[in-house]
Amino acid sequence: MRRSRLLLTLGIIFVATFASVCLRAELVWTPGTGWQVEGGALAVVSGTEGRNALELMNRARAAEENGSLRRSLRLYKKVARDYGKSIYGPEAYYRTAQVRLAQHNYPKAFDAYQQIIGLYPNYEKFDFVIAEQYRIATAIGDGARGRWFWGMLPGFRKRESAIGYYEYVVSNAPYSDYAPLALMNVAKLHKRFRSKIEAIDALDRMINFYPTSILAPDAYLRMAQTFQSLVDGPEYDQLSAIDSATYFQDFLILYPGDPNVAQAEKGLDEMKTERALSKIKMAEFYHYKRRNYIAAKVFYNEAITIYPDSPVALKARARLDTIAPKLAAQEAAEAARAAKVEAPKPKKKKVLWLF
Repeated sequence: MRRSRLLLTLGIIFVATFASVCLRAELVWTPGTGWQVEGGALAVVSGTEGRNALELMNRARAAEENGSLRRSLRLYKKVARDYGKSIYGPEAYYRTAQVRLAQHNYPKAFDAYQQIIGLYPNYEKFDFVIAEQYRIATAIGDGARGRWFWGMLPGFRKRESAIGYYEYVVSNAPYSDYAPLALMNVAKLHKRFRSKIEAIDALDRMINFYPTSILAPDAYLRMAQTFQSLVDGPEYDQLSAIDSATYFQDFLILYPGDPNVAQAEKGLDEMKTERALSKIKMAEFYHYKRRNYIAAKVFYNEAITIYPDSPVALKARARLDTIAPKLAAQEAAEAARAAKVEAPKPKKKKVLWLF
């Protein structure tokens, strides 16, 4: 029993080692000799199947080199379909992507690279595939046009589709250098298309998942500016102003030496002023519309607390001085009313009735 288990274990180790060697093998193309395997064992397929796969790969690459791109695509497709489990499979998809790029067919090029990511995660050119996917997404986001009718006519710009491609890059390689770059570009594109909530989501993921990235300061600043763009004025809800001020403050605390400190300080000043003005608006409503000087005092003081060293705070203090006499009278009246309510009522004398 123990012997059989030992043999089984040794067999698994052998298979795993052999598989890793095969995966480390690399196909190299030279015009004189065609495709050759270097750096590892031969392809998984051997014999007649191996020769057929190699012949198809050589014919496909020759057609590609001669400019017969449609023919090369058909041959690469056959290799991927019939010999996908061999070393020729991922290379067939890789060359397909390269041909599609030459045709300016960005979606199909991206899909071919995605096949490699899904089927061959140990492919030796994995990092390069991620880089190529990022490059395709960037090209589309920058307005690159595809080609129609075998590359003869330019297509339409589809910048919004770049968002999905960037998200694939993040999902495919979350620990690569391209993931934070992709998220920043996702936020940029969402903001371009006025999808500010989605932009905030992308920036939030960037800040939380990649806090040590060199892009983190820019993410904090953009987050603060995006929330700032959602502020409608002092008459409306100030939640976005609060969030914006928070991210401006975080930026200033975390990155005091950043070149954009002055820009962040200006944004923080604007958001604190906005919030203080909102309290002034509430105070003026109770001051002038309701003549409730006690409530007005509360909001004037809140305006001062939010931004003490500001013109808004000076205005609030001036208004407090103006209403001081009326406020004192109203507070005295309120105190008298409260005392009257709380004063105990005299007990009624009991009357004895005789019948």
